[in-house]
Amino acid sequence: MADFLAMGGYGSFVWPAYGVTALVVVGLIVWSAQAHRAVKARVALLEAQADRPGS
Repeated sequence: MADFLAMGGYGSFVWPAYGVTALVVVGLIVWSAQAHRAVKARVALLEAQADRPGS
């Protein structure tokens, strides 16, 4: 197991790269979910305004 984690001496470069990649992917997922909620709220607001009489 230690040999696997050491990655042939390159573990100190490989594992942080995996960590940064994982953080970026999680950040993109969170950002996308927040943007999706904001767009849905904006669409609901615009639809509600369009449904009002006299608009």
